[in-house]
Amino acid sequence: MLRKPIVLLVLGLLCFERHELLAGETLPPASRWIPDRAILAVEVANPRPLLDAALSPKAAEGIAATRVYKQAAERPGFQQFMFVIRYLEARLGADWKTALGKLLGGGASWAVMPDGTSLFIVDSLDAEMLGKLHDCFVEFARADAAKQDQPNRVASADYRGVTGWTLGKDEAHAILGNRLVLANRPQMLKEVIDLRAGSGEGSLAALPGYQTARKAAGPDTVATAYLNLAALKKHPPIQKALAENPNPMATLLFAGLLDAVRESNWLALGLRIAGTDVSLEAAVDAKPSGSSSLSAFSWPSLPDEGALPNLSVPRQILGLSFFRDLHAFYAAKDKLFPERTSGLIFFENMMGIFFSGRDLTEDIMAQPTPHIRFVVAEQKYDPEIGTPRVQLPAFAAVFRLRKPKQYADIVEEAWQKAVGLVSVTRGQKAQLGLVIDRAEHQNTRYSFAYFPSQPEDQKQSLPTQFNFRPALVKMGEYLVLSSTDGLAKDLIDALKRESAAQVKPSAGVHTQIELNAAALGSVLRANRAHLIRQNMLDKGNSQEEAETQVDFLLSLVKAFGQAKLAVGAGKSGHLATLQLKLSPP
Repeated sequence: MLRKPIVLLVLGLLCFERHELLAGETLPPASRWIPDRAILAVEVANPRPLLDAALSPKAAEGIAATRVYKQAAERPGFQQFMFVIRYLEARLGADWKTALGKLLGGGASWAVMPDGTSLFIVDSLDAEMLGKLHDCFVEFARADAAKQDQPNRVASADYRGVTGWTLGKDEAHAILGNRLVLANRPQMLKEVIDLRAGSGEGSLAALPGYQTARKAAGPDTVATAYLNLAALKKHPPIQKALAENPNPMATLLFAGLLDAVRESNWLALGLRIAGTDVSLEAAVDAKPSGSSSLSAFSWPSLPDEGALPNLSVPRQILGLSFFRDLHAFYAAKDKLFPERTSGLIFFENMMGIFFSGRDLTEDIMAQPTPHIRFVVAEQKYDPEIGTPRVQLPAFAAVFRLRKPKQYADIVEEAWQKAVGLVSVTRGQKAQLGLVIDRAEHQNTRYSFAYFPSQPEDQKQSLPTQFNFRPALVKMGEYLVLSSTDGLAKDLIDALKRESAAQVKPSAGVHTQIELNAAALGSVLRANRAHLIRQNMLDKGNSQEEAETQVDFLLSLVKAFGQAKLAVGAGKSGHLATLQLKLSPP
């Protein structure tokens, strides 16, 4: 059974001195003791759901089963660590789980100042237990200081009626009633005591921006976070990063988000937990960009417009759905990218070849609607063809067309040129080229290309290129470009289901992402041997070290079930919602 790996971190932080509150004093919210110059404040108002999830038997069993934990348990220091835990349990008069619940049960706050000073505040449910734990740590610290011949390292001093302690360099703390105040610099602790006395320069709770952000996070959250973007953007590296124009692909994907950060004064996060369901909501105060903005291509112009729901196919790993007006984006390229990048020039040259010199803005980019979707899925390999030694997921892009009959043939011509270019390039290296063919699925004709079959004795370890059988589907108003014909057929089925269901866009949402960790884990496990070899080559690890790191990654992926992210417009401004469904062992 796993016992206490988490408690080490917490107990290390809980070093404080008992101090009785002044008669009749009631502790205010921790945010009143945090200086208003904080650029980040994280508040856990209701730690019980977090503790229940972290300390559940299933979570403990899962951690105990990992190679990392088993290796740690075999080290000599582990038994010494366990002895310390048992000693603390005896001194506190409670097992470590009960003690942890009482010590952290009142909530916790963490704040960071622009100069790197940090502040940690914990409200305990048991002030007496808090004091007992402090006595233990003072004893430990004094014994260690004596061994190091540093008897003055552990010290205390009074300031405005509060006893402050330090157990070592860059650490100062005090306790008032059941509240621990821990700072990484003594001056920070003095600021907190000044705020408590009402003579400080101002508290975070009094800031209008913090109040608005806290309200935007919602009242039913387990934890919240406040980020002062206005102060953060004064930092030169942040200023430089926001002033620079990213590359065209990053602009296309993230322009709306970058504008939100540039135009906002604060960011608020709210965390909610219900069993294995976790949701994180982010809000900023900037309003969605209007039609005059350079990022208008990423915002729906009508109230009921937005990104389409993600498609669903067998063994799906990732689904991405965007609302992006490619015509508006490319028409604004000279303003978005006044200095044309080499990547953009290369793209235009290649498109000129594939699309026979047609105008890229008006003839090509104007044809797709703003509804663009991508799908990534684990492959199911045909035994007649064989299995590659490195197994890659299949991926596809799905577009809706304004003039499908006219545009689809133009795209097929470009697709055939691209396939031919690949074959010619590979032929110059004496490598296998692609063969183009046509097939039918569910009364829908599609084009695909494939590499010639290999001898029977090589089918269980084919070269990497056999992960690819590029396909093009023209189906009504839809156009599908897929890395494999298998995924193309699955998408034909999915699009037929969508058409029958008359699916509508998600109003106001410009980005939707869905991740299935189970399918991702399946792909990683299929490539475990390759990942271990790559780890050994890239990092110089031994096989045992590489296996430990790869298996730890696999265990992390296994802990997640599904994740969904939606980004769009909220009541106060931009809004992003992340939903996680955990999959405990």
